[in-house]
Amino acid sequence: MANLGKVDREFFDELIYPNLGADREDVTLEPQHGVDFGAIAVGGRSVVLATDPVFVMPSLGFERAAWFAFHILMSDVAVSGLPPTHLSIDFNLPPEITDDQFRTLWETFDREARDLGVGVVTGHTARYAGCNYPMVGGATVLGVGDPDDVVRPDGARPGDAVVVTKGPAIETTGLLSIQFEELLDLPADTVEAAQERFSDMSPVRDALTAAAAGDVTAMHDATECGVYGGLFELARAGGVRLDVKRDEIPVLPGVREICDFFDIDPWAAISEGTLLCTVAPGNVGDVLDALDAEGIPAAEVGTASDGDGVYVDGDRIEHPGVDPFWGAFEENMEKLEESS
Repeated sequence: MANLGKVDREFFDELIYPNLGADREDVTLEPQHGVDFGAIAVGGRSVVLATDPVFVMPSLGFERAAWFAFHILMSDVAVSGLPPTHLSIDFNLPPEITDDQFRTLWETFDREARDLGVGVVTGHTARYAGCNYPMVGGATVLGVGDPDDVVRPDGARPGDAVVVTKGPAIETTGLLSIQFEELLDLPADTVEAAQERFSDMSPVRDALTAAAAGDVTAMHDATECGVYGGLFELARAGGVRLDVKRDEIPVLPGVREICDFFDIDPWAAISEGTLLCTVAPGNVGDVLDALDAEGIPAAEVGTASDGDGVYVDGDRIEHPGVDPFWGAFEENMEKLEESS
């Protein structure tokens, strides 16, 4: 197991995958390493579901922190192509959170849930000693819809095009530029551009827009280990080879500068908000047009073919294994505390 961040595939395959409880015929997509959601069949409908930590960073301000926490939870269901519909949430809150802070947190969740048509079904809320930010609980999100509308994570096919929205290190750039603003030795306009990436840190609109626009065969959000890790997982799930041209992938303002400052490889860094997908070749234009109409930067960056692995500009890459964001975050939190 990595010291920080998600477990690797070896740990998953050795300890988690062999121990999944009872075999049930209604489970149509079981847990897999690097796959965003599972699915069950219920009365002719498909129920996709995903579970994640509730990630709240008070330094962002509780409204922004809640917006980000909510969209993290929604994203893994959204990449199924089904809109999120139901939420079950557990808040294990630190003792120091005030009632007013929680009110802001929860009212923001309510606003965003209403906007997406998500109903809160059940939950648990309490303060407990030993609970600390940013991980303050967990939640499960469901999406209920037509089985034919589900975009399976293993659906990539030879001949499909690879489409990427927003590019690398979106979350890395947005969070580090806000959290460590006082440590940054960069021009003010660069810092401002980097902080604008915060508003890009949700792939929910990307995924639902793409799925509605054409024959999207697989989708994955580029969370831990970023674009390279996400492409690797997308290729592995579909049993295909992906050939990608790096210069075709959009890189948004502020990303390179922030990653250089913190000595982070942007292609291996967490990028919540970035959608990776494969699209039937005849539908690429429709998907890109729909994303553009929503103001979402996107590009066709490569192709899927028979084989395995990910090749960037002709060179095979492996899964990064460890996301550099977490080490940089911990190191600079110490610097921030020392300077205060």
